[in-house]
Amino acid sequence: MLPTTSKGRSASTSRQPNPVFPHYLRRIIKWQQMDVEYTFWQMLHLCTSPKVVYQHTKYHKQTKNQWARDDPAFVVICSLLLAVSALAFCAAYDHSAGHAVYVVLSVFLFHFVITGAVLATCCWFLTNNYLREEAPNSYVVEQRVEWLYAFDVHCNSFFPMFVLLYVIHYFLSPLLLAHGFIPVLLSNLLFMVAVSYYHYLNFLGYDVLPFLERTTFFLYPIGIVLILSPIFILSGFNPSRYIMNLYFSMRL
Repeated sequence: MLPTTSKGRSASTSRQPNPVFPHYLRRIIKWQQMDVEYTFWQMLHLCTSPKVVYQHTKYHKQTKNQWARDDPAFVVICSLLLAVSALAFCAAYDHSAGHAVYVVLSVFLFHFVITGAVLATCCWFLTNNYLREEAPNSYVVEQRVEWLYAFDVHCNSFFPMFVLLYVIHYFLSPLLLAHGFIPVLLSNLLFMVAVSYYHYLNFLGYDVLPFLERTTFFLYPIGIVLILSPIFILSGFNPSRYIMNLYFSMRL
C-alpha cells in the first residue's frame, strides 16, 4: 500500500498547476512589491559585466528553487524605457499624436513582447528537447528550462541592445541618417555590435544552467552577423535609414 500511496501523491502533485506565472502576472500591477533598485543594478551590470548577473541567477535558484525571476520589475521598467525612447523618436521625426501612439504600441508589442515570446518559446523548446544532458541514473531529479526563464534571458539580452539601438542610436541619428559611406559604416557597426551582444548574452543565460550541454549553439548567429555586416556595408545598405523609413515613412 505504501508505494501506491506515494505514487498517488506524486501524480497529484504533478497535476497541480504551476503557481509561478499567475503570481508573476499579479505582481505587475503592484509596484510596491517590485525590487526596483535590484532591477537597475541588473540593467547596469548587463551592460558592463553580465556574468555577474547570471552568477546571482544561481543564488536565486538556491533560495527560490526556480531559475526564473518572480519579480516582474525588469519587464515593467524595460517597457517604460522603451515607450519613452519611442516617444522621443516620434517627437524628433513625427508630429502626429495618433501616429506616435501607433509607433509606441508597435515597438512595444512587436520589438519586445511578441518577438521576445517567440524567441523564448523557440529557445525553450530547443533546450528542453535537444540540449539537455541525459540523467546518469533514475535517481537524479530531471531538470527542465522554465519558459519564464527563457523569457528572462530574452529580456536580459534585449536591454543592452535597447541602449545601443534606441538610446545611443537616437543621439547619433543625425549622423547615421546622412548620406555617404561613413553613415552606412557606423550604422552597420552599431547594429552588428547590438545584435552580436544580444546573442552573446543569450548564450550566457543558457550556459549557466548546469543541465544543458552544447550551449555554444547560441553563439552561431554571431558568425552570421559578422558575415552579413561587410556585405551590407559594401552594398551601401543603411539599417538606420531603413528602420526610420519603415516607421515614419520618411524618404531620407
